[in-house]
Amino acid sequence: MKAKKHLGQHFLTSKKALSDMIKAASVIKDDTVLEIGPGKGVLTTALLETGAKVIAIETDPDMMEVLNEKFPKEILSKQLTLIEGDILDLNIKNYVTGEYKLVANIPYYITGEILRRFLSSDYQPSSITVLVQKEVAERIAKSKKETILSLSIKAYGKPFYIATVPARYFTPKPKVDSAVLHIANISKDFFTELSEERFFKLIKAGFSSKRKKLINNLSAFGSKDFLEKTLTSLGLHTGLRAEDIRLEDWERLAIEL
Repeated sequence: MKAKKHLGQHFLTSKKALSDMIKAASVIKDDTVLEIGPGKGVLTTALLETGAKVIAIETDPDMMEVLNEKFPKEILSKQLTLIEGDILDLNIKNYVTGEYKLVANIPYYITGEILRRFLSSDYQPSSITVLVQKEVAERIAKSKKETILSLSIKAYGKPFYIATVPARYFTPKPKVDSAVLHIANISKDFFTELSEERFFKLIKAGFSSKRKKLINNLSAFGSKDFLEKTLTSLGLHTGLRAEDIRLEDWERLAIEL
């Protein structure tokens, strides 16, 4: 079965990468795991071997056929539930009950959308373990420079760069290397005294023009004099750009503004 380019399919062939994902997610017997885009079922097999209950969402009808033929016993015993559909169109509450973990090899082009959707959901997973582009994983979990995506993730959980997965371990071979990204301790505790909507409105404004200083991008939140005084009171240099501000300082800034 050939991969379909328009669906962003790249099938994983590395047993070590599978092991790294399972270990990072701490998947054990009786866990409920949501898998997005199981494809030929390589990761699905590894998840099922732990004794976990797997709910797999697949948008490709041809792959659904492959999966149904590959896992008849697991489907019959209800250890595996296969759902055909686009994850971005489905209401997860209709399929998952109780605590669950998200473990998946997701298409690169919807990485940000999937992460934001599940992290901001009222029905968050307890953890997320995914294969993403290496550069994206580095920006999220390693870089000292922030992005809207990295801040969005850190507001809901703690990201870890687990392992690099070279492009040669996928079929077809992608143009870039990948990495296992794990997001632990997912919750909305960060927003106990802070509006999610207000916080992300501020973040997006701050990054609206990357070349400009933060104070210039935040003109909608007050006069330059007011913003200068606010930044100074928080111990932030008025010449900083959005990418230089840590999550903790964004939080303080959001409360002040």
